[in-house]
Amino acid sequence: MKRMKFYLPLLLMILALASCKSNKKGNSDWLKEYDVKVAIDETFKPIMDNLAQSYGMAYSEANMKPIYESEDQAIRDLVNDSVRCIIVTRKLNDNELTIIRSHHLDATQAMIASDAIALVVNKENKDSLITLDEIKGIVTGKITRWEQLSNHTKSGELKLVFDASGSSTVRYMKDSLCNGKDLKGNVYASEGKSNQSVLDMVQANPNIIGIVGANWLMDKTGNALANFSKLPFNVMRVSRTADGTSKYVRPYQYYIATADYPLLRSVYIIHTDPRSQSQLKNFFFYAKGQKGQTIICNNSQMLPITPVQVKDVSIKD
Repeated sequence: MKRMKFYLPLLLMILALASCKSNKKGNSDWLKEYDVKVAIDETFKPIMDNLAQSYGMAYSEANMKPIYESEDQAIRDLVNDSVRCIIVTRKLNDNELTIIRSHHLDATQAMIASDAIALVVNKENKDSLITLDEIKGIVTGKITRWEQLSNHTKSGELKLVFDASGSSTVRYMKDSLCNGKDLKGNVYASEGKSNQSVLDMVQANPNIIGIVGANWLMDKTGNALANFSKLPFNVMRVSRTADGTSKYVRPYQYYIATADYPLLRSVYIIHTDPRSQSQLKNFFFYAKGQKGQTIICNNSQMLPITPVQVKDVSIKD
């Protein structure tokens, strides 16, 4: 009987350990070792779906939990310690870093790609050329009609539609095109507050110019395209200048690499995970490592930070 009393606690301990092993992924708590909870700018959803899926296949024990939201919300979630990894288009500022440190955490930030902002119009709209100054004119309220564009065939009211007020697209337009001031003129948020909603509105209305991340310029199978003509909308060509040296280009990887396409921004992955080892931290290194960079290069219009090989190809565009 005494021997039985001795073995009973030992047996219970073994059963408890076995139970823990059988439930490696745990529940929705983002502190679990196998959870990869990442808040991601919705602009990058197509390629980040691909990246998260590829990581999950490579590390079957990982519990992938991507959260797609506005850039503004993703950064707030990181600063408030609701998530500990984000993918956005800017580094944290000093105030945000101070708040993170108040949680006894530190932020590790790494650039993983260069991205472009694309302008799209209805398939029936043949006005596909626009200059950087004309885009500035639209978002500052100086240009409100199609006939004010130097290369136009349409006339009437021109409307520009973006995804949502807290998005990285809006921040880019404010900082890069409006000197930090609010957008003016015929500039509207999309009905569905998403890049897909922008594309839907453009396909339904020939008077709209939509602004989306170049990552959304994919076919129905989710593949990056070498020729945008297969899309159900037109991708506008943008020129940095309006003089005799004008070079109107679309946001292909090559023109992102050469900076001939003017609407460019960086993409960062940021984590505050204090653990020495975790699937979340492993995903951080995966995204900026060779495997993640190859996925970004081969499956999106985004340009990876790793060196790429340029080949001459013939594109009828």
